[in-house]
Amino acid sequence: MLQDLGVIDDPVMLFGGPCSNADATRALFDEASARGIKPAHMICTGDVVAYCGAPDETLALIRGAGIPVVAGNCEKQLASGAGDCGCGFEEGSVCDLLSAGWYSYANARVSAQDRAWMAQCPDAIVFTHQGARYAVIHGGVTDIARFVWPDSPDAVFEQEWRALEAVAGAVDHVIAGHCGIPFIRETDRGRWINAGIIGVPPHDGRQQTRCAILDGGDVLFHHLSYDASRAAERMIKAGLVQGYERALLSGYWPSEDVLPVSLRVPSLASG
Repeated sequence: MLQDLGVIDDPVMLFGGPCSNADATRALFDEASARGIKPAHMICTGDVVAYCGAPDETLALIRGAGIPVVAGNCEKQLASGAGDCGCGFEEGSVCDLLSAGWYSYANARVSAQDRAWMAQCPDAIVFTHQGARYAVIHGGVTDIARFVWPDSPDAVFEQEWRALEAVAGAVDHVIAGHCGIPFIRETDRGRWINAGIIGVPPHDGRQQTRCAILDGGDVLFHHLSYDASRAAERMIKAGLVQGYERALLSGYWPSEDVLPVSLRVPSLASG
């Protein structure tokens, strides 16, 4: 399913992965309001629900605002009543094992109405900004949970771009999410822009999460500050103590096994 938002020449706030972090979501809304960006010009790359402790509250915030949301793997899985998150983690990896806990918690708290809303989220969103056509997806088109990294081979970007244009038509730039790392990759076809996620920090040792502002064709990454301690406390009270609650405070993910070697932190590996 494809959603066309038409022409948006005003600034656009791009963000991914609220990940059940209602505190970060509220901070994002405050930032957008301060910048004069209305909800219709905020676009989410999916995974509204994931690691953190307030799935129902976060859904209510996003749905209530009417923000356009691309379906992430979590939306697809929860909508269909699947037994796991479908995140694309290697089977048996630490991330795969940890996902069972937070997914089970979220799955028990997402209403039938929320699942119906997730089921109608589009697979891609397109819009035109300052004369350029953008497409928004989650991970990849060939695989919704594909991890596309800043240093992925050129062939990965080419394959995904071709697959996208087969369903959405020609686009000048692509906006994606899923991997949790904000970046811009210049390709032969245009920019591949990952806006990052707001629910969990990008494994850089800071509590701040990330979003991006598209304005006049330029993309500026924004460090989103919020009450990370409160969000972590809510996870602890919910019994979500597998390591992601510490990640909100330390800025480092509980496992690096999903990351390519180039994005791992040597000091963490050495203890």
